[in-house]
Amino acid sequence: MLLWLLLILAPGRQPAGALPKALLLLKPPWSTAFKGETVTLFCKDHHSLAWEYVSWYHNETPLRRQSGKLQISKSGHYRCKTQRSSLSDPVHVQFLSDWLVLQASHPAFERDKVVLRCRGKEEEDIMERTYYKNEEKIRSSYNSNITVYPAFNDDSTYHCTASGTYIWGGSWTETSRPLKIQVQELFPSPVLTASPSWPIEGSPMTLTCETWLPPQTSHTRLQFCFFKEHRALGAGWSHSPELQIPTTWSEGAASYWCQARTVIPRILKTSPRSQIRVHRVPVSDVNLETQPPVGQLIEGEDLVLICSVAAGTGTVTFSWHREGSERSLGRKTQNALSAELRIASVREQDAGRYYCAADNMDGPVLSKRIRITLRVPVSHPVLTLNPDVAQAMVGDVLELRCEAQRGSPPILYWFYHEDVILGNTSAPFGGGASFNLSLTTEHSGNYSCGADNGLGAQSSEMVSLNITVPASRPVLTVRTPRAQAVEGDVVELRCEAQRGSPPILYRFYREDVPLESSSAPSGGGTSFYLSLTTEHSGNYSCEADNGLGAQRSEVVPLSVIVPVSHPTLTLRAPGAQAKVGDMVELRCEAQRGSPPIWYRFYHEDVPLGNSSAPSGGGASLNLSLTAEHSGNYSCEADNGLGARRSEAVPLSMSGLTGSRSGPIATGVTGGLFSTLGFGVVALLLYCRLPRKAGGRPTSDPSRSPADSDVREPVYRNAPAWLELQPVYSNVNPKGGEVVYSEVRRIPQGSKPAANSDSVLGLLRTHLPSHGQAASHRPSDPPGSSVIYSQVKVACPSACVAPQS
Repeated sequence: MLLWLLLILAPGRQPAGALPKALLLLKPPWSTAFKGETVTLFCKDHHSLAWEYVSWYHNETPLRRQSGKLQISKSGHYRCKTQRSSLSDPVHVQFLSDWLVLQASHPAFERDKVVLRCRGKEEEDIMERTYYKNEEKIRSSYNSNITVYPAFNDDSTYHCTASGTYIWGGSWTETSRPLKIQVQELFPSPVLTASPSWPIEGSPMTLTCETWLPPQTSHTRLQFCFFKEHRALGAGWSHSPELQIPTTWSEGAASYWCQARTVIPRILKTSPRSQIRVHRVPVSDVNLETQPPVGQLIEGEDLVLICSVAAGTGTVTFSWHREGSERSLGRKTQNALSAELRIASVREQDAGRYYCAADNMDGPVLSKRIRITLRVPVSHPVLTLNPDVAQAMVGDVLELRCEAQRGSPPILYWFYHEDVILGNTSAPFGGGASFNLSLTTEHSGNYSCGADNGLGAQSSEMVSLNITVPASRPVLTVRTPRAQAVEGDVVELRCEAQRGSPPILYRFYREDVPLESSSAPSGGGTSFYLSLTTEHSGNYSCEADNGLGAQRSEVVPLSVIVPVSHPTLTLRAPGAQAKVGDMVELRCEAQRGSPPIWYRFYHEDVPLGNSSAPSGGGASLNLSLTAEHSGNYSCEADNGLGARRSEAVPLSMSGLTGSRSGPIATGVTGGLFSTLGFGVVALLLYCRLPRKAGGRPTSDPSRSPADSDVREPVYRNAPAWLELQPVYSNVNPKGGEVVYSEVRRIPQGSKPAANSDSVLGLLRTHLPSHGQAASHRPSDPPGSSVIYSQVKVACPSACVAPQS
């Protein structure tokens, strides 16, 4: 038995304006099933699935109304209908008791794919499935599904076989019933409709190409094209199913038709041809108008005569006439309800009464007559100045005279200065008008006038007037790149007079000495530039002169600040060599630099102190030397424009063996005491007696005047520096302030016998001046020289012995 699977029967033609058909869907999407199974039907319209009540039909017999789905288990033809759609095409669903069935997917549309499934009651027993088309093998596969693409109205027959093996051996084969697939149209052939169906000539008409796509193919878009006879209308293909024709004309009956197509897949369908006839209406209510309107026509302008009809269709012939003339002024034939005739540059002889006629094959219809008159516009006026001078002085009275040679009165005159209105006056009977002006400095510039009699304003040519103004007192501005003028900066001297007729000559002065001159041809100011040096400090001024008297600015002072140079550090000691206890002056001075200058002093880069030089020059720092003061000294100068550091100056003191530390001083003292044992006892007594007596050491009377009158040395950071002798100090003195008052070196051969092994030769100790010991002093050995004049305790307070 041949099984016909009617997925959707071929749609029939529906009248224009009918509701789109409903679409019947299956779930699962197979129209063939085994007996005992159920299939759910869904009814869908162009909006969505219908969930309201739906009319269902089985073999054309109405079923009870229910919701948008229906569950079935009986074979037959099923249809549905919603409130927004017409009756769907029938779908044949069949429930079979066969062991093997061939199923096809539902629905399928032309040029769309169809899925075939070969299904058995016991799927696990099937080893192989084979599909056939028109008894010819298509494909063998273990998978139960294949895809085919049947053509529209394809009459091919499909079936399948399933094969397997028995457990005890041998093979078996089952064959399905044949299946014929009928594919649904993707969309029906379009139908062309016209609105209105009987259009009147000259009125618009809308053409509609009616067709529709099934709801589940809403992603597919249609294109439409409209034709009249063999000519495409509009812009060709578009996605709109409507075409608006703004105006239709009577040309007898014409054939109209349309086409609809899809791009993917490419399907093209054509509508039947429709004969549309356009009806003609006779002309009526002919009217003549003018541009410009009546009474506003000006001599020399173009006159436009507009002839129009209130009603009438088809081709209309328009003609224009002037009363008293047998010949028409012009004639036009066109598919329009109005036409224009232009008469160029009318003159006085063109005045008169005019009318027009219109005819669309039913006889001419005349308009009313209108009278056309002309007016004469003003000509370009001429502006004159009285007195007629190119230059005028402040305070003069000037007459501005404006006059147009032609123009219908009254005429209104306007006077302008640089396009700014000064005033106006009227000439009721024609002619010219005047305006008087008392001149000030602001009245220089261009003057003009305008004339207007209501038929168009006209302007005169410009007349220039120059009022000379003396230069005002200029202002001198000094512009520096920073807050203060610094040597090396480039400064701008700007001189500008706020008032004065150009050209203006500017001169620049320093202390009344001319520097430079510059001209400003168009007025304004001018500039002069200086690269500053120290000599540029002083008072500056400038002068402005435009030939009407020179004016001098106020004086502007300029102070040029000079950055400090690298300073020089000088050390000044009281003797030939620096010793502990000396007062040394550290003198720092920068040779160049604007005051005030701030000086800072350093010992081994450690700040010692600072001092200011408000008026420039140098500054000093006094230092009472101790053993720790040996080392490198430097200073720094700063006046706010950048600090500068001197070179380092070394300082070493006499009396030290080269080390300024306590252990070395202790070694020297110990050596001296081991050589002179009596000196140890004397020193111990000396350290205790001064604390008890409270006395002070006295000066050494043995020093010769020449020794105390040594020339004061000056130490500078020079390359050939004479190193000072080291300074020695006591180690842990127990009392008193002075340890050694004098140490001498005795030449070889004059040493005392008792001290022949001593390195130093002779050590003398002076006790404080009290008691007999103070007056005792051995005589100086001949040829001896003083090494130390006095050695003091570094910290006298540390020498106090405990009280017994």
